[in-house]
Amino acid sequence: MEDVDIIYHNNTGISFKWKSGIANSNEKRVQLVFKDMGFYLSPEEVNMFSKNIRMAKNSAGNCSHCPHSELCERNILLKSPLQKMDFVVNAFELNEICDLVEGTIFKMELHNYVEFVSKN
Repeated sequence: MEDVDIIYHNNTGISFKWKSGIANSNEKRVQLVFKDMGFYLSPEEVNMFSKNIRMAKNSAGNCSHCPHSELCERNILLKSPLQKMDFVVNAFELNEICDLVEGTIFKMELHNYVEFVSKN
């Protein structure tokens, strides 16, 4: 893990940036890894993914009142930030992915604030 700068992690996944000097890496992109999937995203795509997660949570509104919603099989369509890729998750997985993405966005914005805005 010495080649990466960890941004955020939870029980489901991790987000990080590859350190500069690593072949084929882009220091502006974020690697999001959860379950058996990895996404190499720009900050804009991470924000788009967050919006997609919120839409999926809204569309799963009926599940939020069900006491068994976290135990259900995968039943929620989640659009990835990649145009031709979507996947299906259950309510628990959606909440964990939401935490991972929102935590990543928070840490990236905090880093930008500390590095650039607060110095002025």
